[in-house]
Amino acid sequence: MGLLGTLLGFVVTLFILLLIFRMILDWVSLAGRGPYWTVRARRLAHAGTEPVIAPVRRVMPPIRAGGIGIDLAFTVVFVAALILRGILFSL
Repeated sequence: MGLLGTLLGFVVTLFILLLIFRMILDWVSLAGRGPYWTVRARRLAHAGTEPVIAPVRRVMPPIRAGGIGIDLAFTVVFVAALILRGILFSL
């Protein structure tokens, strides 16, 4: 099970990196309109992570704080992926 756990751990690690990439690109888009490649990269990051985040978001909708929405679903998925990664690498 060691090899399989390690391989799955690396897959989850890539997913975590994609989540971090998505977070950074979301911040860039909030700061202002960046170069066109950032718009395309943001779409790709959302396409890769949204199938996992969307079901969690249905259960935990974003919290509104004034004019800003805080997406707790992203945080829950991120923490769950970190925990899952730790479990997989320990197998």
